[in-house]
Amino acid sequence: MEDLRSSETWRIFRIQSELVDGFETLQGLGPAVTVFGSARLGRDSPYYQAAQAVGERLGEAGLAVITGGGPGIMEGANRGAEAGAATSVGLNIALPHEQAANTYQDLSLTFHYFFVRKLMFVKYAIGFVIFPGGFGTLDELFEALTLVQTGKIRRFPILLYGSDYWQGLLAWLKVTLLAHGCIGSDDVALLQLVDDPDEVVRILTAHHQATTAPIEGDRRRR
Repeated sequence: MEDLRSSETWRIFRIQSELVDGFETLQGLGPAVTVFGSARLGRDSPYYQAAQAVGERLGEAGLAVITGGGPGIMEGANRGAEAGAATSVGLNIALPHEQAANTYQDLSLTFHYFFVRKLMFVKYAIGFVIFPGGFGTLDELFEALTLVQTGKIRRFPILLYGSDYWQGLLAWLKVTLLAHGCIGSDDVALLQLVDDPDEVVRILTAHHQATTAPIEGDRRRR
């Protein structure tokens, strides 16, 4: 029993070390966009190609790109970011299956704890782009929605890329959750469907400019 208590206590220091490593590595990153999506959609997938185009255009717009660091959609976005001269960040997770770091990362971190990794996804992002994916992608999507809905983080764009893939989910949110009063119309409005990489960049850069523009009457004298 004593060994178990000791092990649980030392786990705190492992968590702390991951937090410190993440903060120190990413503190100078600048404005960034986090891109999520399936590790199982390879280079022949149109969604991989779209993720690559989104990463490249974000890089050209001066926005860094953060992904989970793995293959599939994550690789596409990181690959595009490097081509667009942006900082390409991969926040990898130690898993027994699926996760293998892609080779298009300028900054690479590997986490043991999902919740520390999730914090890094949110803390340095001015918006999320959610490509088609499975349970992990849905987890990140609803985590972001919950944080914005409850006011734990500042509202930012949450873009669902691929109408064909996501419109069923949006319909369910409206027909079931909204109709039963479990969410409000403002909650549904947190999500935006997009199908064009240029539209993704337009929305995110407009948001970034709006949130960083000086407020009239609040300019400091030089």
